[in-house]
Amino acid sequence: MPLYEGLTAAVEKTAVIFDLGTVYTKVGFAGECQPRAIIRSEVKCTKTNKVIKVFEQTEDDELYDTLIDFLHVIYFRHLLVNTRDRRVIICESFLCPSSFRETLAKVLFKHYEVPSILYAPSHLLVLFTLGINTALVIDCGYKETLVLPVCECTPILKGWQGIPLAGCAIYKRLEAHLLENGMVRGHSVEEKPLSSIMGHVQEAVLEDIKVKTCFVCNFQRSAKIKESLLDGSAVKRPPPPPAVEYPLDGGRILAIDGQIREIVCEVLFEQDNEEKSVATLILDSIIQCPIDFRKTLAHNLVCVGGTTMLPGFKDRLMSELKNLLERPKYRQKLAFRNFKMHSPPSQPNYTAWLGGAILGSLEVLSYRSLSKEHYRETGRVPDWCMLDAEAQLAELAPKDKVPPQRMNIGSLTKTLLARRRESDVKREWSPRRKESSGLSDQSETPPTKQ
Repeated sequence: MPLYEGLTAAVEKTAVIFDLGTVYTKVGFAGECQPRAIIRSEVKCTKTNKVIKVFEQTEDDELYDTLIDFLHVIYFRHLLVNTRDRRVIICESFLCPSSFRETLAKVLFKHYEVPSILYAPSHLLVLFTLGINTALVIDCGYKETLVLPVCECTPILKGWQGIPLAGCAIYKRLEAHLLENGMVRGHSVEEKPLSSIMGHVQEAVLEDIKVKTCFVCNFQRSAKIKESLLDGSAVKRPPPPPAVEYPLDGGRILAIDGQIREIVCEVLFEQDNEEKSVATLILDSIIQCPIDFRKTLAHNLVCVGGTTMLPGFKDRLMSELKNLLERPKYRQKLAFRNFKMHSPPSQPNYTAWLGGAILGSLEVLSYRSLSKEHYRETGRVPDWCMLDAEAQLAELAPKDKVPPQRMNIGSLTKTLLARRRESDVKREWSPRRKESSGLSDQSETPPTKQ
């Protein structure tokens, strides 16, 4: 065996990070700044040769076979690593079904024989990328929008809010407008309605149209459009944006009207019969939190998810929040009048994956993960919010390492932030900086916290 192979065998290899989304899956290695691949969460079945979406499987046996094929594509086409040498970190939503978690662990342990697995909540991993311990995480993805407050690295589960308004709702409205008003021009000059050519638009086409042509208009323009629709007069309506052309298969051109480009995204901010929208979720979640944390949460908003990448989304969300605060329903309960939003150091669609990559590069991963041996003995996957999770995770720690009192991601985040502050203080009071600043010898030791 060559010398370099012996040296690399003694060093533990970096972990693999999975962020399994409803539409897209992000995969890569710990310690890297971006995923190696972002692929669709679907795979071609080896038995039927049909493309199957991973999260549409309801039966455990079907899901087991689908995950085997899906992970085979990830490991041996995109990552190109041996599954037995790499630990696995899975970024999961706090609403992830237990059956999916257990089936995924069964596939990884029994079929691919990975050394260990760590399930980490995605909303807490987002805070790893920012170095903060209190924030209100807004996750707007494909199926729903979820809001979860995190106070001192502890999720406040009673304050979570959710609504089925996200990318899928935009696709449905976009498809309805295109089939109603869309015009297609083929090789001939004559234009035909889109509904006369096709009765259904593929979701991949709708997604491409949304990303390339649609946007979120500002609050003032949206108010004028709503007023003109209520009055039924086109005089007050602001001039629409220019129309665009989108190429379809067969050399056909689809003409997309400017009004469609700005109307389809309004579904996220239009209140339904229960007066719920993406903006109201944030305020309702803050009200459910302790009063001492409400202002802090309002000043630490974090938006993640692919839908938040729409142009104008964040500006519109801030305007909607300020407008809702003027209503008596929220004015009497909330004392603050402004909001602040963080900008994560990555694209919003893989911010949670980046937090998992940071977690995977730490030494604590070895004794905070669920090992293959422990899974074979118990056959259970401990949940990150279970009451007995501390006792279960304490059993995973090796005998030579004494685990801390709380074996969860929240306590780990607190420890990391405390070490980061200590290192910043030592760096500021280093002897080299002391000499450059002209301090006396009596101030050699760094100041202690009061």
